[in-house]
Amino acid sequence: MSRLRFGAFLAPFHKPGQNPTLALQRDLELVEHLDALGYDEAWIGEHHSAGSEIIASPEIFIAAAAERTRRIKLGTGVTSIAYHNPLWVADRMVMLDHLTRGRVMLGCGPGSLPTDSSMIGLTPTDTRELLGENLDIIMRLLRGESVTRQTRTHNLVDAQLQLRPYTDPHFDISVAAVASPTGPRMAGQHGIGLLSIGATLTQDGFDALAHHWNVVEERAAHYGQPAPDRAGWRLVGLMHIAETREQAYRDVEYGIEHWFHYFQKVAAFPQMAVGDSSDVKGMIDFINEAGIGAIGTVEDAQAQVQKLADQSGGFGAFLLLGHEWANPQATKRSYELIAQRVFPEFQGQAQATLAAKDRAFATREAHAKTQLAAVEHMTRKYEQEKAATA
Repeated sequence: MSRLRFGAFLAPFHKPGQNPTLALQRDLELVEHLDALGYDEAWIGEHHSAGSEIIASPEIFIAAAAERTRRIKLGTGVTSIAYHNPLWVADRMVMLDHLTRGRVMLGCGPGSLPTDSSMIGLTPTDTRELLGENLDIIMRLLRGESVTRQTRTHNLVDAQLQLRPYTDPHFDISVAAVASPTGPRMAGQHGIGLLSIGATLTQDGFDALAHHWNVVEERAAHYGQPAPDRAGWRLVGLMHIAETREQAYRDVEYGIEHWFHYFQKVAAFPQMAVGDSSDVKGMIDFINEAGIGAIGTVEDAQAQVQKLADQSGGFGAFLLLGHEWANPQATKRSYELIAQRVFPEFQGQAQATLAAKDRAFATREAHAKTQLAAVEHMTRKYEQEKAATA
Protein backbone atom coordinates (compact mmCIF):
# COMPACT_ATOMS: atom_id res chain seq x y z
CA MET A 1 0.00 0.00 0.00
CA SER A 2 1.41 3.42 -0.97
CA ARG A 3 1.45 6.40 1.40
CA LEU A 4 -1.86 6.34 3.22
CA ARG A 5 -3.67 9.64 3.59
CA PHE A 6 -5.56 10.49 6.77
CA GLY A 7 -8.55 12.73 7.26
CA ALA A 8 -11.84 13.26 9.04
CA PHE A 9 -15.46 12.78 8.04
CA LEU A 10 -17.56 15.29 9.96
CA ALA A 11 -21.31 14.73 9.71
CA PRO A 12 -21.12 16.11 12.48
CA PHE A 13 -22.89 14.46 15.44
CA HIS A 14 -23.89 16.97 18.11
CA LYS A 15 -26.17 16.21 21.04
CA PRO A 16 -29.47 18.08 20.55
CA GLY A 17 -30.30 20.88 22.97
CA GLN A 18 -26.89 22.51 23.08
CA ASN A 19 -25.90 25.89 21.64
CA PRO A 20 -25.72 25.33 17.84
CA THR A 21 -23.59 28.45 17.30
CA LEU A 22 -20.89 27.12 19.61
CA ALA A 23 -21.16 23.63 18.12
CA LEU A 24 -20.51 24.96 14.61
CA GLN A 25 -17.63 27.05 15.92
CA ARG A 26 -16.18 23.91 17.53
CA ASP A 27 -16.39 22.14 14.16
CA LEU A 28 -14.45 24.94 12.48
CA GLU A 29 -11.83 24.89 15.23
CA LEU A 30 -11.45 21.14 14.81
CA VAL A 31 -10.74 21.54 11.09
CA GLU A 32 -8.12 24.17 11.94
CA HIS A 33 -6.58 21.70 14.41
CA LEU A 34 -6.51 18.95 11.78
CA ASP A 35 -4.81 21.29 9.32
CA ALA A 36 -2.11 22.15 11.88
CA LEU A 37 -1.54 18.45 12.60
CA GLY A 38 -1.01 17.60 8.93
CA TYR A 39 -4.24 15.75 8.17
CA ASP A 40 -4.79 15.50 4.43
CA GLU A 41 -8.57 15.85 4.14
CA ALA A 42 -11.77 16.88 5.94
CA TRP A 43 -15.20 15.97 4.57
CA ILE A 44 -18.29 17.87 5.71
CA GLY A 45 -21.84 16.47 5.67
CA GLU A 46 -25.20 17.85 4.55
CA HIS A 47 -28.29 17.24 6.69
CA HIS A 48 -31.53 19.07 7.38
CA SER A 49 -33.36 17.21 10.17
CA ALA A 50 -33.11 14.90 13.23
CA GLY A 51 -31.30 17.46 15.39
CA SER A 52 -27.74 16.10 15.55
CA GLU A 53 -26.14 16.63 12.13
CA ILE A 54 -26.62 20.37 11.91
CA ILE A 55 -24.62 21.50 8.87
CA ALA A 56 -27.15 22.29 6.13
CA SER A 57 -24.62 23.41 3.51
CA PRO A 58 -21.17 21.83 3.40
CA GLU A 59 -20.22 24.35 0.70
CA ILE A 60 -20.78 27.31 3.05
CA PHE A 61 -18.89 25.56 5.85
CA ILE A 62 -16.01 24.80 3.47
CA ALA A 63 -15.82 28.44 2.41
CA ALA A 64 -15.43 29.45 6.06
CA ALA A 65 -12.96 26.65 6.84
CA ALA A 66 -10.84 27.40 3.78
CA GLU A 67 -10.12 30.89 5.09
CA ARG A 68 -8.91 29.43 8.40
CA THR A 69 -6.65 26.69 7.00
CA ARG A 70 -3.57 26.45 4.77
CA ARG A 71 -3.21 23.05 3.16
CA ILE A 72 -5.91 20.56 4.17
CA LYS A 73 -8.28 19.57 1.35
CA LEU A 74 -11.98 20.12 2.06
CA GLY A 75 -14.76 17.94 0.66
CA THR A 76 -18.53 17.77 0.76
CA GLY A 77 -19.20 14.58 2.65
CA VAL A 78 -21.57 14.36 1.02
CA THR A 79 -23.66 16.70 -1.07
CA SER A 80 -27.09 15.06 -1.28
CA ILE A 81 -27.31 15.69 -5.00
CA ALA A 82 -30.82 14.24 -5.25
CA TYR A 83 -32.02 17.32 -3.35
CA HIS A 84 -30.48 19.86 -5.72
CA ASN A 85 -30.43 21.07 -9.29
CA PRO A 86 -27.30 19.31 -10.61
CA LEU A 87 -26.35 22.41 -12.60
CA TRP A 88 -26.08 24.47 -9.43
CA VAL A 89 -24.18 21.70 -7.61
CA ALA A 90 -21.53 21.75 -10.32
CA ASP A 91 -21.51 25.55 -10.52
CA ARG A 92 -21.04 26.04 -6.77
CA MET A 93 -18.24 23.47 -6.62
CA VAL A 94 -16.39 25.12 -9.51
CA MET A 95 -16.60 28.41 -7.63
CA LEU A 96 -15.22 26.78 -4.46
CA ASP A 97 -12.45 25.17 -6.53
CA HIS A 98 -11.33 28.66 -7.54
CA LEU A 99 -11.75 30.19 -4.08
CA THR A 100 -9.68 27.41 -2.46
CA ARG A 101 -7.09 27.20 -5.27
CA GLY A 102 -7.82 23.54 -5.81
CA ARG A 103 -8.40 22.35 -2.24
CA VAL A 104 -12.03 21.35 -2.73
CA MET A 105 -13.51 17.88 -3.30
CA LEU A 106 -17.05 16.81 -4.20
CA GLY A 107 -18.62 13.85 -2.44
CA CYS A 108 -21.94 12.71 -3.91
CA GLY A 109 -24.70 10.72 -2.27
CA PRO A 110 -28.47 10.30 -2.29
CA GLY A 111 -29.01 11.72 1.21
CA SER A 112 -29.06 9.39 4.20
CA LEU A 113 -31.90 10.79 6.32
CA PRO A 114 -35.45 9.99 5.17
CA THR A 115 -36.59 12.88 7.37
CA ASP A 116 -34.66 15.16 5.00
CA SER A 117 -35.99 13.84 1.69
CA SER A 118 -39.58 13.51 2.92
CA MET A 119 -39.76 17.28 3.40
CA ILE A 120 -39.30 17.78 -0.35
CA GLY A 121 -41.60 14.92 -1.32
CA LEU A 122 -38.95 12.32 -2.14
CA THR A 123 -38.63 8.72 -0.92
CA PRO A 124 -35.31 6.91 -0.39
CA THR A 125 -35.97 5.05 -3.65
CA ASP A 126 -36.44 8.39 -5.44
CA THR A 127 -33.19 9.80 -4.09
CA ARG A 128 -31.16 6.79 -5.16
CA GLU A 129 -32.56 6.91 -8.68
CA LEU A 130 -31.89 10.66 -8.84
CA LEU A 131 -28.34 10.13 -7.60
CA GLY A 132 -27.34 8.26 -10.73
CA GLU A 133 -29.12 10.67 -13.05
CA ASN A 134 -27.78 13.81 -11.40
CA LEU A 135 -24.23 12.48 -11.12
CA ASP A 136 -24.23 11.77 -14.86
CA ILE A 137 -25.33 15.38 -15.51
CA ILE A 138 -22.67 16.81 -13.19
CA MET A 139 -19.89 14.82 -14.87
CA ARG A 140 -21.04 15.98 -18.31
CA LEU A 141 -21.14 19.61 -17.20
CA LEU A 142 -17.63 19.39 -15.76
CA ARG A 143 -16.40 18.01 -19.08
CA GLY A 144 -17.68 21.21 -20.69
CA GLU A 145 -20.75 19.70 -22.32
CA SER A 146 -24.11 21.39 -22.84
CA VAL A 147 -26.92 19.40 -21.21
CA THR A 148 -30.61 19.35 -22.05
CA ARG A 149 -32.47 16.96 -19.79
CA GLN A 150 -35.73 16.61 -17.89
CA THR A 151 -35.45 14.88 -14.53
CA ARG A 152 -38.16 14.23 -12.00
CA THR A 153 -37.23 17.41 -10.13
CA HIS A 154 -35.56 19.74 -12.66
CA ASN A 155 -35.59 20.75 -16.31
CA LEU A 156 -32.24 21.62 -17.87
CA VAL A 157 -32.27 23.43 -21.20
CA ASP A 158 -28.90 23.89 -22.91
CA ALA A 159 -27.33 24.01 -19.44
CA GLN A 160 -23.60 24.64 -19.22
CA LEU A 161 -20.98 26.05 -16.87
CA GLN A 162 -19.64 29.54 -17.46
CA LEU A 163 -16.35 28.75 -15.66
CA ARG A 164 -13.95 25.88 -16.09
CA PRO A 165 -12.72 24.30 -12.83
CA TYR A 166 -9.52 25.64 -11.30
CA THR A 167 -8.29 22.02 -11.08
CA ASP A 168 -7.54 20.38 -14.42
CA PRO A 169 -9.60 18.59 -15.61
CA HIS A 170 -11.75 18.93 -12.46
CA PHE A 171 -11.61 18.60 -8.69
CA ASP A 172 -11.60 15.22 -6.94
CA ILE A 173 -15.03 13.55 -7.02
CA SER A 174 -16.19 10.56 -4.99
CA VAL A 175 -19.48 8.74 -4.61
CA ALA A 176 -20.67 7.42 -1.27
CA ALA A 177 -21.17 3.75 -0.47
CA VAL A 178 -22.83 2.41 2.67
CA ALA A 179 -23.99 -1.17 2.20
CA SER A 180 -25.29 -1.70 -1.34
CA PRO A 181 -23.18 -1.90 -4.53
CA THR A 182 -24.80 1.29 -5.89
CA GLY A 183 -21.85 3.52 -4.98
CA PRO A 184 -19.15 1.18 -6.32
CA ARG A 185 -21.09 0.78 -9.57
CA MET A 186 -21.21 4.54 -10.13
CA ALA A 187 -17.57 5.01 -9.14
CA GLY A 188 -16.53 2.49 -11.76
CA GLN A 189 -18.86 3.86 -14.41
CA HIS A 190 -17.62 7.45 -14.10
CA GLY A 191 -14.02 6.77 -13.18
CA ILE A 192 -14.26 8.60 -9.85
CA GLY A 193 -13.41 7.80 -6.23
CA LEU A 194 -15.32 5.68 -3.73
CA LEU A 195 -16.20 6.96 -0.27
CA SER A 196 -17.05 3.94 1.91
CA ILE A 197 -18.97 5.52 4.78
CA GLY A 198 -20.57 2.41 6.27
CA ALA A 199 -17.69 0.06 5.56
CA THR A 200 -16.58 -0.16 9.18
CA LEU A 201 -19.85 0.55 11.00
CA THR A 202 -21.20 -2.97 10.66
CA GLN A 203 -19.74 -6.43 10.30
CA ASP A 204 -21.55 -6.80 6.97
CA GLY A 205 -19.96 -3.60 5.70
CA PHE A 206 -16.52 -4.73 6.81
CA ASP A 207 -16.98 -8.10 5.11
CA ALA A 208 -18.06 -6.39 1.87
CA LEU A 209 -14.96 -4.21 1.55
CA ALA A 210 -13.05 -6.29 -0.99
CA HIS A 211 -16.27 -7.01 -2.90
CA HIS A 212 -17.00 -3.30 -3.26
CA TRP A 213 -13.69 -2.69 -4.99
CA ASN A 214 -14.28 -5.66 -7.27
CA VAL A 215 -17.51 -3.95 -8.36
CA VAL A 216 -15.62 -0.72 -9.07
CA GLU A 217 -13.10 -2.56 -11.25
CA GLU A 218 -15.77 -4.55 -13.09
CA ARG A 219 -17.89 -1.48 -13.89
CA ALA A 220 -14.84 0.53 -14.95
CA ALA A 221 -13.90 -2.19 -17.44
CA HIS A 222 -17.50 -2.41 -18.67
CA TYR A 223 -17.65 1.34 -19.41
CA GLY A 224 -14.17 1.56 -20.88
CA GLN A 225 -12.73 3.59 -18.01
CA PRO A 226 -9.04 3.32 -17.06
CA ALA A 227 -8.22 0.78 -14.36
CA PRO A 228 -9.33 2.44 -11.09
CA ASP A 229 -6.65 3.60 -8.69
CA ARG A 230 -7.07 2.46 -5.08
CA ALA A 231 -5.70 5.85 -4.02
CA GLY A 232 -9.20 7.16 -4.75
CA TRP A 233 -10.81 4.78 -2.26
CA ARG A 234 -11.55 6.27 1.16
CA LEU A 235 -12.69 4.27 4.18
CA VAL A 236 -14.48 5.96 7.06
CA GLY A 237 -13.82 4.44 10.48
CA LEU A 238 -14.30 4.89 14.23
CA MET A 239 -11.60 5.70 16.77
CA HIS A 240 -10.93 7.41 20.06
CA ILE A 241 -7.34 7.19 21.30
CA ALA A 242 -5.69 8.18 24.58
CA GLU A 243 -2.39 7.49 26.35
CA THR A 244 -3.89 4.43 28.04
CA ARG A 245 -6.83 2.19 27.28
CA GLU A 246 -8.35 3.04 30.66
CA GLN A 247 -8.16 6.76 29.89
CA ALA A 248 -9.81 6.24 26.49
CA TYR A 249 -12.65 4.34 28.15
CA ARG A 250 -13.18 7.14 30.67
CA ASP A 251 -13.07 9.75 27.91
CA VAL A 252 -15.90 8.24 25.88
CA GLU A 253 -18.26 8.15 28.85
CA TYR A 254 -18.80 11.81 27.97
CA GLY A 255 -20.90 11.23 24.86
CA ILE A 256 -20.89 7.74 23.37
CA GLU A 257 -24.40 7.00 24.64
CA HIS A 258 -25.89 9.80 22.56
CA TRP A 259 -24.09 8.54 19.45
CA PHE A 260 -25.46 5.02 19.90
CA HIS A 261 -28.94 6.30 20.69
CA TYR A 262 -28.93 8.42 17.54
CA PHE A 263 -28.16 5.47 15.28
CA GLN A 264 -30.40 3.03 17.13
CA LYS A 265 -33.47 5.17 17.84
CA VAL A 266 -33.46 8.44 15.85
CA ALA A 267 -31.81 8.22 12.43
CA ALA A 268 -33.92 5.98 10.19
CA PHE A 269 -31.23 4.30 8.15
CA PRO A 270 -30.90 0.76 9.50
CA GLN A 271 -28.12 -0.13 7.06
CA MET A 272 -25.86 1.77 9.49
CA ALA A 273 -27.19 0.15 12.67
CA VAL A 274 -24.47 -0.04 15.31
CA GLY A 275 -25.58 -2.87 17.55
CA ASP A 276 -27.73 -3.10 20.65
CA SER A 277 -25.68 -2.21 23.70
CA SER A 278 -27.39 -1.06 26.86
CA ASP A 279 -24.51 0.52 28.81
CA VAL A 280 -21.27 2.38 28.15
CA LYS A 281 -19.09 -0.68 28.71
CA GLY A 282 -21.24 -2.65 26.28
CA MET A 283 -20.91 0.13 23.72
CA ILE A 284 -17.13 0.20 24.07
CA ASP A 285 -16.98 -3.58 23.82
CA PHE A 286 -19.16 -3.52 20.71
CA ILE A 287 -16.86 -1.04 18.94
CA ASN A 288 -13.71 -2.99 19.84
CA GLU A 289 -14.89 -6.59 19.73
CA ALA A 290 -16.99 -6.34 16.56
CA GLY A 291 -13.87 -5.03 14.83
CA ILE A 292 -15.54 -1.87 13.56
CA GLY A 293 -13.32 0.58 15.40
CA ALA A 294 -10.77 1.22 18.12
CA ILE A 295 -11.28 2.79 21.52
CA GLY A 296 -7.94 2.50 23.26
CA THR A 297 -4.28 3.22 22.56
CA VAL A 298 -2.10 4.14 19.62
CA GLU A 299 -1.30 0.46 19.18
CA ASP A 300 -5.01 -0.32 18.93
CA ALA A 301 -5.39 2.34 16.26
CA GLN A 302 -2.44 1.01 14.28
CA ALA A 303 -3.86 -2.51 14.42
CA GLN A 304 -7.28 -1.32 13.23
CA VAL A 305 -5.86 0.49 10.19
CA GLN A 306 -3.76 -2.55 9.31
CA LYS A 307 -6.81 -4.77 9.65
CA LEU A 308 -8.71 -2.59 7.18
CA ALA A 309 -5.79 -2.65 4.77
CA ASP A 310 -5.66 -6.44 4.92
CA GLN A 311 -9.41 -6.88 4.52
CA SER A 312 -9.77 -4.42 1.63
CA GLY A 313 -6.62 -5.23 -0.31
CA GLY A 314 -5.46 -1.63 0.00
CA PHE A 315 -7.04 1.82 -0.06
CA GLY A 316 -5.96 5.44 -0.34
CA ALA A 317 -7.26 7.30 2.71
CA PHE A 318 -8.54 6.53 6.18
CA LEU A 319 -11.11 9.04 7.41
CA LEU A 320 -11.93 9.25 11.09
CA LEU A 321 -15.67 9.57 11.60
CA GLY A 322 -16.18 12.73 13.62
CA HIS A 323 -18.11 12.17 16.86
CA GLU A 324 -18.31 13.70 20.29
CA TRP A 325 -17.71 10.57 22.31
CA ALA A 326 -15.22 12.59 24.37
CA ASN A 327 -15.05 16.24 25.44
CA PRO A 328 -13.41 18.69 22.99
CA GLN A 329 -10.00 18.59 24.69
CA ALA A 330 -9.80 14.78 24.74
CA THR A 331 -11.12 14.64 21.17
CA LYS A 332 -8.37 16.95 19.94
CA ARG A 333 -5.79 14.93 21.86
CA SER A 334 -7.02 11.75 20.14
CA TYR A 335 -6.50 13.31 16.71
CA GLU A 336 -3.06 14.50 17.85
CA LEU A 337 -1.96 11.07 19.04
CA ILE A 338 -3.05 9.53 15.76
CA ALA A 339 -1.07 12.14 13.81
CA GLN A 340 2.01 11.65 16.00
CA ARG A 341 2.07 7.88 16.19
CA VAL A 342 -0.21 6.30 13.58
CA PHE A 343 0.54 8.42 10.50
CA PRO A 344 4.25 7.47 10.42
CA GLU A 345 3.48 3.74 10.40
CA PHE A 346 1.49 4.04 7.17
CA GLN A 347 3.30 6.93 5.49
CA GLY A 348 6.83 5.53 5.38
CA GLN A 349 8.16 7.83 8.10
CA ALA A 350 8.49 5.55 11.13
CA GLN A 351 11.15 3.12 9.91
CA ALA A 352 13.79 5.71 9.04
CA THR A 353 14.05 7.16 12.55
CA LEU A 354 13.86 3.69 14.14
CA ALA A 355 16.65 2.48 11.87
CA ALA A 356 18.74 5.54 12.73
CA LYS A 357 18.25 4.83 16.42
CA ASP A 358 19.26 1.18 15.95
CA ARG A 359 22.41 2.16 14.05
CA ALA A 360 23.39 4.58 16.80
CA PHE A 361 22.69 1.95 19.46
CA ALA A 362 24.81 -0.65 17.68
CA THR A 363 27.83 1.66 17.42
CA ARG A 364 27.43 3.59 20.65
CA GLU A 365 30.22 1.86 22.60
CA ALA A 366 32.82 2.49 19.92
CA HIS A 367 31.73 6.08 19.37
CA ALA A 368 31.67 6.72 23.12
CA LYS A 369 35.32 5.61 23.34
CA THR A 370 36.35 8.01 20.57
CA GLN A 371 34.47 10.84 22.32
CA LEU A 372 36.27 10.16 25.58
CA ALA A 373 39.58 9.92 23.73
CA ALA A 374 38.92 13.30 22.13
CA VAL A 375 38.24 14.87 25.54
CA GLU A 376 41.42 13.34 26.99
CA HIS A 377 43.42 14.54 23.97
CA MET A 378 42.23 18.14 24.30
CA THR A 379 42.79 18.05 28.07
CA ARG A 380 46.42 16.94 27.58
CA LYS A 381 46.91 19.55 24.89
CA TYR A 382 45.68 22.29 27.21
CA GLU A 383 47.96 21.11 30.03
CA GLN A 384 50.93 21.12 27.61
CA GLU A 385 50.09 24.68 26.50
CA LYS A 386 49.91 25.82 30.13
CA ALA A 387 53.26 24.20 30.90
CA ALA A 388 54.91 25.83 27.89
CA THR A 389 53.91 29.34 29.02
CA ALA A 390 54.67 28.89 32.73
